[in-house]
Amino acid sequence: MEVDLIFKIAAIGIIVSVLNQVLTRSGRDDQATMTTLAGLIVVLMMMIYEISNLFTTVKSVFGL
Repeated sequence: MEVDLIFKIAAIGIIVSVLNQVLTRSGRDDQATMTTLAGLIVVLMMMIYEISNLFTTVKSVFGL
C-alpha cells in the first residue's frame, strides 16, 4: 500500500468534514448528509480497488 493512498483518504475526510460543517451551520442538513455519504462511497471504492489488488497478489503468490 502506498503512502499517497493514505493522504488521499485523509484529504477526502478533511474536505467532507468541512463541507459537512458548513452545510449544517447553514441549515442544509440533508445536503450535509448526502455529502458525507458521497465521501464515504468514494473512499470505499478506493479501498475496494486496493483489496482487489491484494487478493490478486495472494492468488499469484500461492498459485491459486
